[in-house]
Amino acid sequence: MESITAHLPRIKHSWLKQARVVIQPKIRGGLLEEALIRLKEQFNKQGHILLETPQDEVDIWITTADFNQPVNWREAPMFVAKRLHGLKHHPTVFTLVQMNRAQFAALLEQFEKAAAKSQPDPADYQFPGLAESAYLTLHEQGKRAGAILSLVRLLQSQTMSIRVILIIGEKQIEEAYTFDLVGAHPRTEYEADGEQFYEDLVLRMVTAVSTHEITQHQVIGEPITQAVWQSLSTPEAMRLAGKELGRRQFFTRMVEVGNLVNVPLLNQAIASQYSEGCFATWEPQLGALITTVTGSARPVEKDNLSDNELAVVVAMRQNGCGALLRHVEGKRNDPPSSEAVEMIGMDNYLPHITLQTAPFAKKDVPVARSKLHGHRGIKSFDPQLVEHIYLDAPYYHFPVSCSTHAQAAGIMSAFARSEALQHPDDPRQLVFAILAGHGVVIVEKWATGKTPFQLIWEAMDQKRIEIDPHVPQGPIRYAMDQQGRMVLVEA
Repeated sequence: MESITAHLPRIKHSWLKQARVVIQPKIRGGLLEEALIRLKEQFNKQGHILLETPQDEVDIWITTADFNQPVNWREAPMFVAKRLHGLKHHPTVFTLVQMNRAQFAALLEQFEKAAAKSQPDPADYQFPGLAESAYLTLHEQGKRAGAILSLVRLLQSQTMSIRVILIIGEKQIEEAYTFDLVGAHPRTEYEADGEQFYEDLVLRMVTAVSTHEITQHQVIGEPITQAVWQSLSTPEAMRLAGKELGRRQFFTRMVEVGNLVNVPLLNQAIASQYSEGCFATWEPQLGALITTVTGSARPVEKDNLSDNELAVVVAMRQNGCGALLRHVEGKRNDPPSSEAVEMIGMDNYLPHITLQTAPFAKKDVPVARSKLHGHRGIKSFDPQLVEHIYLDAPYYHFPVSCSTHAQAAGIMSAFARSEALQHPDDPRQLVFAILAGHGVVIVEKWATGKTPFQLIWEAMDQKRIEIDPHVPQGPIRYAMDQQGRMVLVEA
């Protein structure tokens, strides 16, 4: 049965809050001036609070910047707004940048040609404000997901702002792209009088600030002894899975922000790097998930894991703000990736099964054995083996950020609707969901004689699930082709 998110109405999330907004442009005039006026009108129309001067709590801070004119980090609101204005928290900064159609097209063409080269050429990436090593990241990002991602990283670096709204047009606004940390770039088209255009941009900004991070993990219980840890098969299975998935180029290279810009206070505003992807599998002896750790503390190579890159997750905290963890004697015990919270949380809504074969015979386990999260898309799949599930419609029109309660809630709700997981005898062994602007979550069921994630990497090899470096940025549908495969169709 085909489900089409693109044909659903643009529904906003039910949990949006009233935002406190500051608009302090650095650059005025032209289309940016028009955009600021209309955005202010739309914030008022939607019932948000516009502050004439920054005070107390500020949720959204809107500023502007010129393209290719680097912003000094000492003047960038992302670094200085909280301190200069005595705010309680760092506001979420959105920087508006204007570019005409010719500039936009030329940059994309330049980055596309540069990414086509097997080795990066520094001459292709000569832009003001970047670190000498920036060309390495810009090249890798372009090869990973196209020229638009190189452009995302360029603008983020020059504006000293993670969230950038790029407005395309010269005499008239034509469209806008909204960028974030993971490289999302959903497009908003300007139509008619622009009312829906500005409504869309405001909803995107408010969506971003209406949720909260779920990284407040808590350690419980006695540490797991080294003797018990060494007796487990799952840590070695995780290392093997990392190598196998890495061999198939599933994991994208970690983004090291220091390669892009030289900012002394970088770690006070954003982690110096972030690792793309997370995976976890159930350990029956512990009754817990063994999962990869966060990459925000130190680099994590998913295809070369050690015990120090693994964490033990027992449950989601009752208030949903993080995970309950157990430490292991004799290892570093870094916290897990934030995605581990949604991975353990989805088991609350799914059945358990009793394993019948050694080595875990008679063990009660979640129906979902292994879970894989990556910044990839799915181009096609075999519906005889694989089930695709849709998130609620607002997640396609107004994507949410990683590490947030909103993302976890959306994923848990979607997988709770899985027919293949709710009915363990369903022959489909893999289930996945696409997170617009972000990536994919794939769940694997238990299979006799298979190691964790083996079903997934074998399905990749057999083209029964086809990984795509390009992540959908909005509504999608899958339609059956003449060979009986389900093929992605973006709206």
